[in-house]
Amino acid sequence: MSTGSTTTTESERSSSDALGPALPLARSSRLYALLGPVSMTLERKLGEARMSATGQEYLARALRLGCLVGVGCCLAGLILGYVVGGVAQPSETIAIAGVTSLVCGVGGGGLCVCSMLAIPSARAAARKREIDALLPDAIAYMYALSVGGLDHLEVFEALADAEDAYGDVALAFRSIRREVEYAGVDYRTAIRTRARETPSDELAQFLLDLLSTINSGGDFEVFLAEKTDRHAKNARQRQEQTLDTLELIGELYLTVSLFPLLVVVVVVVMQLVPGAATIDAVLYLAVYGLIPAIGVGFLVLISTVKRDDPGTGTLEGRSTARSESAREWDTFGWHVVAPTGDQPRIRTRIARRAWLHRVRTAARNPHRFFRDHPLATLAVTVPAAILAVAGSALVGASAFPSSGGIGDSIVVTIRYLYVPLFTVLTPIAVFYEWNRRRRRALADALSETLRTLSSANDTGQTLLESIRTVSRTASGALAAELDAIHTKVAYGRRLDESLFEFANCYHIPRLARTTRLVADAQKATNHVTPVLRTAAAASETHDDLEAERRSRTRVQIAIVVMTFATMLTVIGLLQTQFVETMSGLESGSATGSNTASATGQLASTGSGATLDADTLSVVFFHAVTIHAILSGFVCGYLRNAALLSGAKYVLALSTVALCSWLVVV
Repeated sequence: MSTGSTTTTESERSSSDALGPALPLARSSRLYALLGPVSMTLERKLGEARMSATGQEYLARALRLGCLVGVGCCLAGLILGYVVGGVAQPSETIAIAGVTSLVCGVGGGGLCVCSMLAIPSARAAARKREIDALLPDAIAYMYALSVGGLDHLEVFEALADAEDAYGDVALAFRSIRREVEYAGVDYRTAIRTRARETPSDELAQFLLDLLSTINSGGDFEVFLAEKTDRHAKNARQRQEQTLDTLELIGELYLTVSLFPLLVVVVVVVMQLVPGAATIDAVLYLAVYGLIPAIGVGFLVLISTVKRDDPGTGTLEGRSTARSESAREWDTFGWHVVAPTGDQPRIRTRIARRAWLHRVRTAARNPHRFFRDHPLATLAVTVPAAILAVAGSALVGASAFPSSGGIGDSIVVTIRYLYVPLFTVLTPIAVFYEWNRRRRRALADALSETLRTLSSANDTGQTLLESIRTVSRTASGALAAELDAIHTKVAYGRRLDESLFEFANCYHIPRLARTTRLVADAQKATNHVTPVLRTAAAASETHDDLEAERRSRTRVQIAIVVMTFATMLTVIGLLQTQFVETMSGLESGSATGSNTASATGQLASTGSGATLDADTLSVVFFHAVTIHAILSGFVCGYLRNAALLSGAKYVLALSTVALCSWLVVV
């Protein structure tokens, strides 16, 4: 069994064994040995993914599930074969059913086994991505505590307890601690084992270098200082590579997203050519299929490249830390203390009253609640949008060209699409931007505030006195929060609890990591000036990276907006130069035979169908609207790695599309 299994819970083990006993063939070590490199890779990936099963057990489970799925697919293929071959001769029907059953059974079972075997690799890749993102901050955290006077074992202990801030990096050190405490392994061997089983090459190299420094008696603080600088440079290089890749994706989006426009132009030209075949289905496929598919595909592609800040930004004190199974989440997303332990009735009453207090607070200040939870506006806006759509349906309006009798395309599209879209997205955009600007204002002032705190602490003041001094001399949201922290401590709260409450109000992962550092450092000493300076330097590095990211993403957003503008311009020209011209020719055909003859030559296809100007008009309008919506979400995800950030871009581009179309038609 891999060493990573020592950190898993019994509930994970029981859930992984829920499939029952494995096949005897899969249990056989002979089969497992025959797989050779595959079995070794699976064993390593299970350890990297921190999954509880051994390679042989997991392979047996995958084969058993694959057999079950294969039998089910075989039966489904048998039925399908008989249905398809029902019109043929009995012998042919049996042959078709047999082939279909075999193909479905083998394909379904094989796909299930491959999917099961891919799960450990996927989880290991996700852990690697998180570790690589958090490792520079974790090393800076270790360096700051070392500068504050802690030895290397105390630093390891502190990092092992900081899972809420440093995620899988903290879990790696917690595994080392557990092996030392419970398995009787010396910590050097535990570090070496963890370096071998971690999915991150950077963490593995750091652990090996750390072990060499400890064994050789090197300076632990100097080692961490060098590693902090090196990993900060590595983080900047990774961001450069990510931004370069995103620029390439933006240029690719500019090219690929215009392909549906080319299809639309070709379809229009083909319908205007006498004797050409009718290809209306291709037009509908390009507008209602190809444009959405390209937009969603690029969103998925960007999500695989863009690196977000891992973590929830929520801290839990060691005295109040709970396992995931001991949490109860209420309607508004707050967790309350579960009624376990001593005096469960009192704890239940406390939990109920705390929940009621939060509900009353949200009812008294709904704007603040929606600011902190923008998606909660859906509870109000979605029913309103449904009522608007239902009202349009009762009126009998239709926004789709295939329904016949289109009428005023602009009016019906506004009823079915624009009204629900603006009803749902406008509150989300307002409250999300309010929340983002509030958090950004605090994060932008963090580095300077840390510098000021370190200067105040360097004069001989304690950390609490430094907080009071800064809160009285500075201004802004962060100064107000520091004043609230000092007030809470003055009324009897512990400083670390007050700091955690402050961080949990904003849910910023970077702020949570800084707060965890300051809270842990002040427990060791009141002179935390070196720690605060180190934290300020790390925060300034984040500020530089963030400034560069914002600058580079502006170019990418400009490319996406230019792509939308190009499509809107071309579609507008098609509407004014082709559709309206042909519509004018058709309307004038009743006044003269010469005009009617010309119209028949230009607007008739080989099958005798005429060009429907109203249909083309509504399809064009839908094309620019769909492209505006998807381009808005792409812009938002490029900007902040969040779909909600695209709400304001969707509203802006959709408004431009609607206003432009009102001018065009």
